[in-house]
Amino acid sequence: MKAGCSIVDKPEGGGGYHFPEWAYKTESSPGSRQIQLWHFILELLQKEEFRHVIAWQQGEYGEFVIKDPDEVARLWGRRKCKPQMNYDKLSRALRYYYNKRILHKTKGKRFTYKFNFNKLVMPNYPFINIRPNGE
Repeated sequence: MKAGCSIVDKPEGGGGYHFPEWAYKTESSPGSRQIQLWHFILELLQKEEFRHVIAWQQGEYGEFVIKDPDEVARLWGRRKCKPQMNYDKLSRALRYYYNKRILHKTKGKRFTYKFNFNKLVMPNYPFINIRPNGE
């Protein structure tokens, strides 16, 4: 990864998130791993400092709202070292997950999506907090 591009680094030594290997896409260089957008969104949702840009929807299991689409796109672009990232490009990437049934757009709610955790969370990873405000 290029220096200065990451805002949410993968923690070292046991703390934080431990996603299964299938949560990462392999890059062209051997041994390297590239984060997927859905994983990045989960990281943002877990961090208090990003609640003003993205947050879980109250009372809706797995549903989240992007409060500041431009800022989320900027953060994703920074993580991926793509300074030209914008919400149009980010939302196009999110749409790829519809067919994979990883997430879907919530009808009638702007910038609101819902994860299908049956596809993502495995029994070995119960510590991922997917309830709004730790409910």
